[in-house]
Amino acid sequence: MKTIKYILGVFFLMIAVCAEAQQLRKEAFDLLNLDYPGLEKVKTACAQQQWSEAAQALLDYYRNRTGIVHPDMDLKNLKISKTEQKWADDALEHTFFVHYGYQPSFNYGKDINWQYWPVQDNELRWQLHRHKWFTPMGKAYRLSGDEKYAKEWVLQYIDWIKKNPLTQVEKEEYELVSAGEVKGNAENVRFAWRPLEVSNRLQDQTSQFLLFVKAQAFTPEFLTEFLINYHRHALHILANYSDQGNHLLFEAQRMVYAGAFFPEFKEAAGWRESGISILNREVKRQVYPDGGQYELDPHYHLAAINIFCKALRMADVNGFRQEFPAEYINTIKKMIEFYSGICFPDYSNPCFSDAKLGDRSAEIQNYKEWLLIFPDCEWIRYYATEGREGAPLPYLSHGALTSGFFTFRNGWKQDATVMVVKAGPKGEWHCQPDNGTFELWFNGRNLFPDSGSYVYAGDSEVMKLRNWFRSTAVHNTLTLDEKNLQTTESVTKLWQPEGDVQILVTENPHYDGLKHRRSVFFVDQSYFVIVDEAVGDAKGTVNLNYNLCEGTVNVDGKNNILTSSYEGASNVKLQCFSDKKISARQKEGWRSIAYRQRVPRTSVSFDVDKNSSDAVRYITVIYPTKDSASFPAFKAKFLNKTFDEKGVKVEISVNGKKRQLMYHL
Repeated sequence: MKTIKYILGVFFLMIAVCAEAQQLRKEAFDLLNLDYPGLEKVKTACAQQQWSEAAQALLDYYRNRTGIVHPDMDLKNLKISKTEQKWADDALEHTFFVHYGYQPSFNYGKDINWQYWPVQDNELRWQLHRHKWFTPMGKAYRLSGDEKYAKEWVLQYIDWIKKNPLTQVEKEEYELVSAGEVKGNAENVRFAWRPLEVSNRLQDQTSQFLLFVKAQAFTPEFLTEFLINYHRHALHILANYSDQGNHLLFEAQRMVYAGAFFPEFKEAAGWRESGISILNREVKRQVYPDGGQYELDPHYHLAAINIFCKALRMADVNGFRQEFPAEYINTIKKMIEFYSGICFPDYSNPCFSDAKLGDRSAEIQNYKEWLLIFPDCEWIRYYATEGREGAPLPYLSHGALTSGFFTFRNGWKQDATVMVVKAGPKGEWHCQPDNGTFELWFNGRNLFPDSGSYVYAGDSEVMKLRNWFRSTAVHNTLTLDEKNLQTTESVTKLWQPEGDVQILVTENPHYDGLKHRRSVFFVDQSYFVIVDEAVGDAKGTVNLNYNLCEGTVNVDGKNNILTSSYEGASNVKLQCFSDKKISARQKEGWRSIAYRQRVPRTSVSFDVDKNSSDAVRYITVIYPTKDSASFPAFKAKFLNKTFDEKGVKVEISVNGKKRQLMYHL
């Protein structure tokens, strides 16, 4: 009896072990074009239903495959950073790097809980399924030869497949902002299988495939699981492309990658064609004639450039560049020119809308990659080489009139003065209600940085934070009772980017019964005079909001003066004037420097009560200077006694020297 029990025990143990073992999925071969060059042995084995031999032959083929080039992966010059090495090592213990905003990383348990949601921020849940630690694990394996990384990657890959089955959910549910609207498995699916995350995996698994394919843990059985899962991903994108915006661009570009990297799939050509077709169409839809991307967000503008470029680079190295017309390539160049024109000398971009600050080394690397596509462009070369070669753009101040981005500039070096004003059409997706706002760089410091976005989406507490950073009143523009703008449809009335006095005049509807006209004068390429006019029958308190960078700022509420006392030779004096009584008010001030990172700053509102249909008018003098010990004295007044649709005329005095500033439409 004991012998029988022992035998049965061993039998059931063997069954359990087999259940945990990788299964050869013969249906994988149905997905492949077995007539593809190099798959002859695979085809023969399949014809004889020798599935193990077919899987081994297929793995041998991939381990020795030539002719397919991956533009992002150079195995001969592979490097891993200390940070990436940490992500790889942490991942062995199921501590996964998911998001820079949540550090130290969370541990997802010995038995990985792919539904763990430590903070109710949708980004944390979505980005878990991008598997950002997989590629570092691949690098660690490839450079060390240590099978532990490959073995763990395979285990996690299979574990994810088992625990995240794809079931049907409504397409719009993938983009729900807050938690709790969708329950059960559908809730998990909307995070694990959102098309953007699927496209991330579609792209990144091409790199992971190259890194791990020669590992012992990468068995023929695993290969069949991998191919079936990869195919499922591609089909999911085809059926669930986002309707528009940067998500659609990402998904299309990654379908190009899938089709180009795995041409052995029967449908590979269709995947590639689908992606290319969408990119060729969207480059016309999403990019204005002046080169601006229609989300009006510098960060996503940059992302769009790199999406278009990545697809083009994949085409270049694999011989199908002709599928992208000249118009596509020319538009990319316009987009790069647009971006270069609005950036500051340290390569940072304005953080309008949901934009992030960016990283200098990463930005320079962008230019180096763009130079590969446009090797004859001298101004791209200039930025790629940090000014050592080439030449900057052939102009200083420049306006993108359709997108509504205007740059006043007196140079390209660190000591330059650069103001970027945002006043354009209604933006899409990531655009914020911030028309009229600006950032001002002077001699190495951004004196009036944007508030940023801080977080993206999640439960009520997360959204409360997001909505504060997105609100109009925390931007350098005008509000009524500190309410968000009802309309962001600025019209450019005048753009004069040359001469001793350069002028921008824009007008935005703002609110029912109140339009905002902002006139910016760049005087002698050294300081700014801003005239704000709030016109209409609406009543309430008009607020002129200014938000400075972190550091010491002295507020003289009696005289409506702000003076900075920052370290170094980059400071500013701001003084506000009006033909009505002003009340200066300090308020809560923050700016986001990265996801879930913020620093305090001085924020001031200059308030005027509007009790009639009379216009409320301000004159603000903004004077950057290297010497904070000797700020000049200002005076300012309107010479036209009331608002004039045709123009404005003001008198400015700087240390007793008077001059008139005006325009006539």
